[in-house]
Amino acid sequence: MSDEKIKIELVYALPAVQTLLKLEVPKASTIADAIRLSGILDKHPEIDLDKGRFGIFGKLSKTDTVLREKDRIEIYRPLLADPKEVRRRRAEEGKVMKKGGGEL
Repeated sequence: MSDEKIKIELVYALPAVQTLLKLEVPKASTIADAIRLSGILDKHPEIDLDKGRFGIFGKLSKTDTVLREKDRIEIYRPLLADPKEVRRRRAEEGKVMKKGGGEL
């Protein structure tokens, strides 16, 4: 890595707390390098560099992706529920509610 630095942002959101860090990292840094340098792994040990999912401006990216000036690294959490399953259940409940409607 060279002595030249680039400015980036790193974001991680939990249901109750959002973290946005503005960092300067060496020019040839990767996503993994920036995450390690940020210190976020100390605050959030649940972040797994090997199994986790990461992106740059909403585009899924590998941890060996080299960063560019003003990139925003996003750390994604696993989904607690499958969105398709939730929509399917909601649709089924709606069908039941619409049938028979009851008295007004």
